[in-house]
Amino acid sequence: MALTSQDIERVANLARLELRSDETDRVLGQLNGFFALVAQMDAVNTEGVEPLAHPAAALGQVALRLRDDIASEPNQREASQVSAPSVERGLFLVPRVIE
Repeated sequence: MALTSQDIERVANLARLELRSDETDRVLGQLNGFFALVAQMDAVNTEGVEPLAHPAAALGQVALRLRDDIASEPNQREASQVSAPSVERGLFLVPRVIE
């Protein structure tokens, strides 16, 4: 799947981004390179390969050193929302951008 400059301009418009022509060409090359890599990986025969639940599963039975999932920062929602132009019930209100 190769993208064109028009595709990049359309996506940039939808994302409300302003790209110069040199930026459009650079992004076009990067995205087409990404899609080429995906196509290359898609071409690999994975018949009979069991999916891994976790990358460490390839190493066998490994005890993962995971830290406890505890909150380390206090809730500062109100302080963060003081400068917001519009807040309702603890949520930032933003203008509608999709018609």
